[in-house]
Amino acid sequence: MPLLDMKRKTFTIALSSFFSVSALLAAPGKGGTYIDLANVDADYAIQGEYSGTVDGEKAGGQIIALGDGKFEAVGYPGGLPGDGWDGDKANRIKGKGETKDGATILTMADGSEGVIKDGVITISDDGKEIGQLKRVVRKSPTIGAKAPDGAAVLFDGKKHGADLWKGGRMSEDGLLMEGCTSKQTFSDFKIHIEFRTPYKPKARGQGRGNSGFYAHGRYEVQVLDSFGLEGNHNECGGIYSTKDPAVNMCFPPLTWQTYDIDFTAAKFEDGKKVANATMTVRHNGVLIHDKTVCDHATTASPMREGPQPGPVFFQNHGNPVRYRNIWVLAK
Repeated sequence: MPLLDMKRKTFTIALSSFFSVSALLAAPGKGGTYIDLANVDADYAIQGEYSGTVDGEKAGGQIIALGDGKFEAVGYPGGLPGDGWDGDKANRIKGKGETKDGATILTMADGSEGVIKDGVITISDDGKEIGQLKRVVRKSPTIGAKAPDGAAVLFDGKKHGADLWKGGRMSEDGLLMEGCTSKQTFSDFKIHIEFRTPYKPKARGQGRGNSGFYAHGRYEVQVLDSFGLEGNHNECGGIYSTKDPAVNMCFPPLTWQTYDIDFTAAKFEDGKKVANATMTVRHNGVLIHDKTVCDHATTASPMREGPQPGPVFFQNHGNPVRYRNIWVLAK
């Protein structure tokens, strides 16, 4: 069966945990929120990304935990986002699932069947094996990027800490917490940010690991657990109220992710704006905005548009989002 025909059928994938479930079982986090890989529920072992081939064609899949053994799933002909999928949302194959009797069954728009064991989904159609998808854990190619000469290091958890931020707080494990504004301000700049969203399987939409990076305290690039979602302007990678990302490159929660952003400030003459701000954004190393025009400040921004240089601001939206390795290079 050709891979692109998969979306016209209905399938069932039986999933069994490929980690030691006993090692992952722990008391629930506060309000169903988990911030530590050593303290997650059993569903976290099933959630994640899968990559392989079906009928000789590359394919990918994402499984999203919803709490209490329930899941959503998304299949990607051609491979995972940023690794082969063509970005056409109409080509995604969606499904829902639930854990029963020790296996997680997902029903999707497809007639094949699959079983996951030891991190491998073996997919069959009419009793014939047609492919396998293996669980993968991707890493941003810019994780750990070092600040270049001349850059201002805003946070490294050591010499450069929370004292460089208004409202700055550091977690017990040495990470910058949400809800802070850099004391230093900038005009045009390049910034590197590493962030981690919490695992909140029972939360939905904007309640699922919400924060945000604001350039100049004015223009927001959303931070959210948008793993497997549509890729809208109000999801991870979106420039809020301005533009959707070219592709949803959000990794699963509790995975360290990166933003590498080139920002050009709006220009003013005699108090009047004569040029809009622009942003080029790479999410986990993939270009998702290319000189996107930001013609207005985000509604929730703490600063209005103006000629003054502005700070780096990380929004507090009531979620324990963590940041590290933040540096800015003025242009």
